[in-house]
Amino acid sequence: MSSISEAGVVTSVGKELFIGGKWVPATDGKTFPVLDPSTGESLCEVADASPADGVSALDAAVAAQADWANVAPRERGEILRRAYELLIKRANKLALLMTLEMGKPLAESKGEITYAAEFFRWFAEEAVRIDGGYAVAPNGSGRFLVTKQPVGPCLLITPWNFPMAMGTRKIGPAVAAGCTMVIKPAAQTPLSMLALAAILAEAGLPEGVLNVLTTSDSGGVMEPLIRDGRARKLSFTGSTGVGRKLLEQCADKVLRTSMELGGNAPFLVFEDADLDAAIEGAMTAKMRNIGEACTAANRFYVQRGIVDEFSRRLTERMEALPMGRGTEEGVVVGPLIDEAAVEKVSGLVADATERGARVLTGGSTVDGPGNFYQATVLTDVPKDARLASEEIFGPVAPITPFDSEDEAIAAANDTEFGLVSYVYTSDLKRALRVSERLEAGMIGLNQGLVSNPAAPFGGIKQSGLGREGGSVGIDEFLETKYIAVAL
Repeated sequence: MSSISEAGVVTSVGKELFIGGKWVPATDGKTFPVLDPSTGESLCEVADASPADGVSALDAAVAAQADWANVAPRERGEILRRAYELLIKRANKLALLMTLEMGKPLAESKGEITYAAEFFRWFAEEAVRIDGGYAVAPNGSGRFLVTKQPVGPCLLITPWNFPMAMGTRKIGPAVAAGCTMVIKPAAQTPLSMLALAAILAEAGLPEGVLNVLTTSDSGGVMEPLIRDGRARKLSFTGSTGVGRKLLEQCADKVLRTSMELGGNAPFLVFEDADLDAAIEGAMTAKMRNIGEACTAANRFYVQRGIVDEFSRRLTERMEALPMGRGTEEGVVVGPLIDEAAVEKVSGLVADATERGARVLTGGSTVDGPGNFYQATVLTDVPKDARLASEEIFGPVAPITPFDSEDEAIAAANDTEFGLVSYVYTSDLKRALRVSERLEAGMIGLNQGLVSNPAAPFGGIKQSGLGREGGSVGIDEFLETKYIAVAL
């Protein structure tokens, strides 16, 4: 990895808009900077799309849709397979690029590239498994034919925290289903998506199938496309607040939607749990991606008999985590994405301590350049603390004791969110009881990581609509058509 130049890897990426298979500047010539969150310095400038550029991108997607839908499923799958192989081959360079723009340590960036590539491999195989049906009408007078077709041009919006994987998780099933796309990556981390667009073109994706808009004005560029009427689906990953606004906009043209929104994941540890496994799971669920993940453990509920021991051991582990720029060897805690993220985390911790929570380690920002916040453990966190209801998106673990199973479940479910919950127990009956009662789309049972391209990812309540990944992920990009046949 050390032989790869930081400047070289940034220079190698296209900085313009990718529309109709070509790299083009923004129509008004505007650009915006991409900042290194560990230093605050600019890495480069990228094209700043205007609403007119958005229309051009949708024009390209609409123009390519009919021909792309007629491409054989096997060929669509082979394109994804070739893109998978290119991602794996270039994982080191892509990981460095991701670390520079997002901040996570190189080891985690490398892991994300591998994870991202797996979505392409998975959906390459799903492309040839799109099925239908044939049945005799109940009265015997006719036949039912059922087929599935691509939903049509799609609008995709991805977040900054997993800039490659959130792209492949949407692009993979869209390509497999035969849909064209306009994708807008987050302004903080556009370089990974621009690199991905070049890889897909190299893998043989036809012109106009994927169009990439980088912009500092997400709402101004995307809302006209949502209300245009020619796009038929919106897939969004981001905050619940933004998701609500997008749903309102989609209602105007009755766009099909997939929404992977915010989380407030509870992490339940019962007295009969394997404590070693629980601590390992807690570190994974809390500190993956520096805590900047919708699946991150947000609230730790630990049974009273072991809460002191759990708190002590978690504190020791968090204190030992090396912090620094993600490119430095051995670093585990990188910077948060921007100053606003640091201010949010600082405010949540201050609110909790003012209400009686105790800081066992961390609890403050770090002097010097970059958006760093210490790995933090809080205990005796009261129920009315903002930490209990707001998504932290940072390296802070708030611990609250509980006495009974019912109390733990009630606390876990006391949220508008329902993305993922984590449960640690050695009692099989309890594991099943609690898992069934928790209001979440995903359960981590004795493990701190639930994400897998082969599994359906998504939440309930205000954590979203639809599922990504797994055998159901491609269905989000397909319409079911019924053909009545008279005999």
